[in-house]
Amino acid sequence: MDAGKLKAHDIDRVLQAQRQHGMRFGEMAVKLELISPEDVQHALAVQFAFPYLRPSPGERLLSAELETAYEPFGPAAERFRSLRNHLTLHWLNKADRRQMLCVVGVSPSEGRSYLAANLAVVFAQAGERTLLIDANLRKPRVHELFALENRNGLSTLLSGRCGNEAIVHITDLAGLFVLPAGPTPPNPLELLGQIGFADFLGSARASFDVVLIDTPSLSDGEDALLISARVGAALPVARNGHTRVEPLRQFMAEMKAMGIQLPGTVLNTVPSRRAKTR
Repeated sequence: MDAGKLKAHDIDRVLQAQRQHGMRFGEMAVKLELISPEDVQHALAVQFAFPYLRPSPGERLLSAELETAYEPFGPAAERFRSLRNHLTLHWLNKADRRQMLCVVGVSPSEGRSYLAANLAVVFAQAGERTLLIDANLRKPRVHELFALENRNGLSTLLSGRCGNEAIVHITDLAGLFVLPAGPTPPNPLELLGQIGFADFLGSARASFDVVLIDTPSLSDGEDALLISARVGAALPVARNGHTRVEPLRQFMAEMKAMGIQLPGTVLNTVPSRRAKTR
């Protein structure tokens, strides 16, 4: 009723039929063609605090790449939940200050932004207060995925032109917050190397259960190494048939030598601009 799917007289009709046939309310309403099975699924998701998106006519849509938000019961979402559970069991522990993770890779178009965004969604769906930071100050994409303005973000925050108001609450996904990259600066590596970035990460660690950070590829600069060193942990991503093995191996060896923890790796298959985790 709150969603405008049923009227009061529809409720009475369903309840009467339900008593006669011994069916559950949602099943009976579907049988009477008053609502769809998808409506029932969404109502149950609301009852069990499992947020996901249902586009409405005229709505400004978030990217279809957010499969965990639009298709939470599909195979891609199940793979992301499996990855979330692996990280929860083997790495993330707020009591030990292990709740921050960089998503890194060696070359463009490996699916890092796709993975970071969908992983952030499934953590939020699990009830974790989650912050997704776009630290790719060279070729940012996170604002596109979430249909956000990019006037303010990490770059303007680090340059002192804005504060934490640049962090956007994705209200339709409950506990999910996003910090876009902001305007592309001429000095991304210098901005990320400032003590202000370390201070911001410290405040984010204190305010959120999970913090995920999207980064540029190693081929675009050493930003990912610097960010990962600040955070202390990274999740390397490779794309099947695209990422060269030896550069990735060297990259991971360098991170390990720097004391950066690697709680796992992800192999992506990315047809066109839409990735599928494997």
